[in-house]
Amino acid sequence: MGEQPGEVWVVVEQTGGRPAEVSFELLGKARELAAHGGGSRTSAVIMGSGVGHLAEELVAGGADRVYIVEDHRLENYVNNTYALVLEYLIKKYRPEIVLCSSSFQGSELSATVAARLETGLAAHCVDLYINSRGDLVQVVPAFGGMVLGDILCPGSRPQMASVKPGVFQKPERDTGRTGVVIKEEAAVLNGYISPLRAVRTIRREPSELPLEKAETVVAGGWGVGAEAWPYLEQLAAELSGALGCTRPALDEGWAKGEHALIGASGKTVRPRAYIGFGISGTTHHVVGMKDSGIIININTDPGAPVFQVSDYGVVADAKKFLPLLLEKIREHKGK
Repeated sequence: MGEQPGEVWVVVEQTGGRPAEVSFELLGKARELAAHGGGSRTSAVIMGSGVGHLAEELVAGGADRVYIVEDHRLENYVNNTYALVLEYLIKKYRPEIVLCSSSFQGSELSATVAARLETGLAAHCVDLYINSRGDLVQVVPAFGGMVLGDILCPGSRPQMASVKPGVFQKPERDTGRTGVVIKEEAAVLNGYISPLRAVRTIRREPSELPLEKAETVVAGGWGVGAEAWPYLEQLAAELSGALGCTRPALDEGWAKGEHALIGASGKTVRPRAYIGFGISGTTHHVVGMKDSGIIININTDPGAPVFQVSDYGVVADAKKFLPLLLEKIREHKGK
């Protein structure tokens, strides 16, 4: 029999002792990968200062082991120092798979560590699974999101991937689970003087309903246009929902920022209702909304690919349809 594969690791993101939701989403997927032969067990790795109390929460979230590195030099995320510590841990424990978030922090950290270890890294994955040979298949959008490509790393270990928040479902918390907590020292930082340092951390609470938490998402694409975009904002407000967009709408400046982008390079949403206007339906966008409850789309082209993933479709011009829809909704509300 061959040697048993190493662990499936999830690098946990935390700010001020608060773990990111995506870390629990990744723990759920890591358990699935380990169960299908991708590793011997699921482990969480957390670095910071005063983060030891998170071990119990991570075990309840799916971790069999929790590796903790607590040090005042890790109080704030700095790529150089975090990368040195993570590289040391990987070389010592030799995990089979390492998963990170595709957030700014996770993307930077995973790329730095993969380069140091001379291994492969697939970024912004939209799916992960183990093939018949036991290799991790990392699914990423390619050719501008028109197709999905499979990436493998058969010759190097660990196999590393970063995943967007919202791609995987967060498992139910199980307070009855037990796990092993392993505390490590950040001795690798002794004598190291980083050219970078964090001056301070500023945390801003979102001023509007985040896409990933909204039960209703209204989304707009190129077909809406600049003049009709305010109608889209009003519709989202009338429905107590969140407003999302495609890449062209963001590039044109109609949407307010990257936080509104839905798709392979943006957010993945699963609202109870998704309503899209003027969106053609490229894979790049569809991968971010295909798991919504009810999907409704309005487009002038009856052959638009977006209708293939829609529960209801309306062939109409969004510019003309939006003000009429708003009028009917307001009439229904008695406004």
